[in-house]
Amino acid sequence: MSLQPEPLEAVPAETVRVARAAFPHGNIYMRMRDELGRLYTDEEFTALFAVRGQPAEAPWRLAMVSIMQFLDGLSDRQAADAVRGRIDWKYALGLALEDSGFDASVLSEFRARLVAGQAEAQLLEKMLTVFQAKGWLKARGRQRTDATHVLAAVRKLSLLVTVGETLRCVLNRLAEAEPDWLAPRLQPEWRDRYGHRLEESRLPKDSAERQALAETIGRDGLHLWEALHVPGTPETVRWHPAVEVLRQVWTQQYDFSEDGLRWRQLDEMPPAAKLINSPYDVEARISKKRETSWSGTKVHFTETCDDDQPHLILHVLTTAATTNEGETPERIHADLAQANRLPSEHLLDAGYVEGQLIVDAREQYGIEIVGRGPARRVGRPKPKTASI
Repeated sequence: MSLQPEPLEAVPAETVRVARAAFPHGNIYMRMRDELGRLYTDEEFTALFAVRGQPAEAPWRLAMVSIMQFLDGLSDRQAADAVRGRIDWKYALGLALEDSGFDASVLSEFRARLVAGQAEAQLLEKMLTVFQAKGWLKARGRQRTDATHVLAAVRKLSLLVTVGETLRCVLNRLAEAEPDWLAPRLQPEWRDRYGHRLEESRLPKDSAERQALAETIGRDGLHLWEALHVPGTPETVRWHPAVEVLRQVWTQQYDFSEDGLRWRQLDEMPPAAKLINSPYDVEARISKKRETSWSGTKVHFTETCDDDQPHLILHVLTTAATTNEGETPERIHADLAQANRLPSEHLLDAGYVEGQLIVDAREQYGIEIVGRGPARRVGRPKPKTASI
């Protein structure tokens, strides 16, 4: 799709009249339009679109809808309905009352463009630039950083289900990409074994039977791997991304020797920081923080916390769920320094604070770290991160 930048125009007069009648005191979205204007411009997203093709929906408007959608906790379909039906949204987006909006799929396509173009931080950065110009962002104020967990949109799988689902995922992806290559190489029993999603409730409970099934799946995966590397195999098959997932999971969960293939025991597998738990999200990791266990990632938010100013999120850092919090402040400070948004005081929880951090932050950036160091615990057992 191509980008045809829209000129900056005022909110249609009829939209203003009806919105003011319906909301005489305004609301958050009307005030957002009045205070910030359009906030974004189409030209800021030019690099994400082709120069030819069907005209795309105005990216500045999609960016605003994405923010408003988050504020109200709406799905893409609900957000698209709000664009069509809510007067305050039409006011904020500068739309005529009779505007029919767009299909809900446009929002996910826009987010995909941001990620593909490595522009996912662009919305926040532009917003902070506007806030700074309005004096809402205090130079060298106080900031604090804390982390929360992000759940992966996948089921938590046992190791046995993981290998089975990995092979099923690879077969499905290859069937979509190269059905003619895959069809003659499918084994007759694979349809029954991998034709449906593997469910723990239907798998053996006896450990010896689970071991035998895991090794059967392992041999099936090895058979497919060997077929993938026969001379003459199309490059689109051999280098398909799903094939790399198969390689990683089989390397982690199976031991290959002259005696054949053997499913590893739990204590022989990689640590939680490296172990793939689902073929559908290879970056998700199992972790635990105090009483919370989850499979997914960890996100660190840094926000201003001056008493006389609005509290604004300045920096967002996503890491693996197993990443120690003490490893992140150095990167956060470097990013804040590059954006010229360093604090004078940085409030941190115990998990972030280490002696060297206090010294480095003061000497390199003039930042005073406020927080206590972690308590030393002796003999604390490590929780298991997965089950066979």
